Amino acid sequence: MSAGLALLAGVAGAVLHFAGALKAVEALARLPVDLTVLALAATLAGLVLLLAAREVVLSPWLGPPLLGCGLLWLWWVVAAAWSPWPASATERLRDILLLGPLMLVAGLLLGADARARAGFMAATIVIGLVVGISVAFGLWRGSLVLGGEVGRDPTRLRVAYQIVGLALACAGGLVALRVTQSAGRARIGWGLVLLLLGALALLPGGRAAFLALLVSVAAGPVLLFLLQGRFGAAALWLGAVGVAGGAGLAALWVLPALSDQLATLERLLRPGPALDSARGQLWTEAWRLGGWAGLGPGGFPPAIGVGLDRGLHPHNHALEALVEGGAVGLLLWGVTFLGATAVALRLALRVAPERAAEIFAIGLPVALSAMVSTDLGNRMVWFTLGLALSLGVEARARHALPRHV
Repeated sequence: MSAGLALLAGVAGAVLHFAGALKAVEALARLPVDLTVLALAATLAGLVLLLAAREVVLSPWLGPPLLGCGLLWLWWVVAAAWSPWPASATERLRDILLLGPLMLVAGLLLGADARARAGFMAATIVIGLVVGISVAFGLWRGSLVLGGEVGRDPTRLRVAYQIVGLALACAGGLVALRVTQSAGRARIGWGLVLLLLGALALLPGGRAAFLALLVSVAAGPVLLFLLQGRFGAAALWLGAVGVAGGAGLAALWVLPALSDQLATLERLLRPGPALDSARGQLWTEAWRLGGWAGLGPGGFPPAIGVGLDRGLHPHNHALEALVEGGAVGLLLWGVTFLGATAVALRLALRVAPERAAEIFAIGLPVALSAMVSTDLGNRMVWFTLGLALSLGVEARARHALPRHV
């Protein structure tokens, strides 16, 4: 497989990963074919080419989390047997069992191949900039609306602000690494890009994604410095990010006329009680309803009396595992995701520091989002799990077969 094709495979994987955010770009949202379907087809083609050209070697450390994945998927099939809401269970199983394994494999392969990984990371930065600028332009024109019910305002494009913020956070973490790895004018240029991403992240309204941006910008370079043994540089970077972030927020705090125009800052500094109280109620109900075997896939919304509204899930990956799969499901979730985190941290010591730092910079925002927003059927979480575990995967070029004369 040529380097160019590997790069394209990585780019296709990034488009698939952030397809939800790219639909905030008006030109892409109006494509005659769903962008997710196009990106999925391109990613599948890239994975086939990668498997044909690479010999994949897995570390033994990947055994426990991958076994946890398999058992988790199997348990959700079993739990569907006692779900009193078969239609909802079928929908949830489709997302978890069809997209989950595919996205996990995509993350494993694209993260293991150096060229594909480079294409993925570069495309992530470009996607973050394109989406952020497009949202800013759309808000200025009044052509889009942040969140709300689908189809409520057909004259304007509805934007999923949480996913937009997530794309900006992932891009910001990668750009922060570029700042620390470059010098001279290149460092200044990357620094300006980072400031732009930070400013754009103030527009969509996602508090968790904005905080994830700050965490990723701080933690990615710190991990890189620690793996390189540069402990002083790690402390300086962490302090600089804290001072810069605090100074920026303080400046905006004393400018209420400006902060009122920034949806993220307005929600962060002056949050309304409705959303927070609703999330607290959902979490309380999740703990109460879990039991040892759970309600079955998709069982939480009907159990709390809101029908089959998928949007009213527990908004916490671990709690959703508990309420759908019970104590058994929560245990398997822990083996899978917490086990993968522990394995990835150990494997980070065995790979190039830059590779490990990139994976963690792009994975932290998704991990944080999973604990306050998304559900088990979200493809981004499974793809990120594959990226984290790709630290234990080596993709070697297959040797050409000898020609017989």
